[in-house]
Amino acid sequence: MKNDSFREDMIEGRNAVIETLKSNKTIEQLFVANGEISGSINTILKLAKEKKVVVKRVDRKKLDRLSQTGSHQGVIAQVTPYEYCDIYDILDFASQKSENEFIIILDQIEDPHNLGSIIRTAETCGVHGIIIPKRRNVGVTPIVYKTSAGAVEHMRIAKVSNINSTIDELKEHGIWIYGADMKGENYCFESKLNGRIALVIGSEGRGISKLTKEKCDVLLKIPMVGKISSLNASVAAGILMYETLKQRIK
Repeated sequence: MKNDSFREDMIEGRNAVIETLKSNKTIEQLFVANGEISGSINTILKLAKEKKVVVKRVDRKKLDRLSQTGSHQGVIAQVTPYEYCDIYDILDFASQKSENEFIIILDQIEDPHNLGSIIRTAETCGVHGIIIPKRRNVGVTPIVYKTSAGAVEHMRIAKVSNINSTIDELKEHGIWIYGADMKGENYCFESKLNGRIALVIGSEGRGISKLTKEKCDVLLKIPMVGKISSLNASVAAGILMYETLKQRIK
């Protein structure tokens, strides 16, 4: 039986747990299914021993009851809840690396699989941080942890009360705001994305909200020639992030 609401203190799946053990996150206890000793479970047990994490061997049925993803792979870590950062932590991180800011702003992404995939791609593309709204947007849940394959532990995520006010703050710091919109005036490869930028990604069904779209300096579109007129939010975000990375490398 699954919980009605997601707990942000549970991390499930072998890769996600391994990345958590490698990070500085506090793990309260580790639940491992009885009899699990093969493959990456050995790596988990070794890391847990090194970090002096309490390991509890439990019946697999208990893990099934605790699981919120339905795919715990024989291991669940109970941690202190995810600690969101401030937008200035993201700006400072970019400054410390002497890099132009590369920020992702998510507007009404409600599917945890999409958020997890976006975080995973963002980490590989050198994104300095992700900004999400407190309302009408999924937070860091166990499914997000698992889908991101542990990339959550390496990504700064700020949860803000008002996306539009945050965009105004970013503009005051000289950051250009690019919104993903299928009716955008420019193709993504035509725009200069190697400067100080934030990419706004909206939900699949609704896209970027009207007020937020008006705040964008430029609306970008992705080339599409098929009969389907829109892309999955995480796929669209991935295309734009890799286009940005390509320009920065060049």
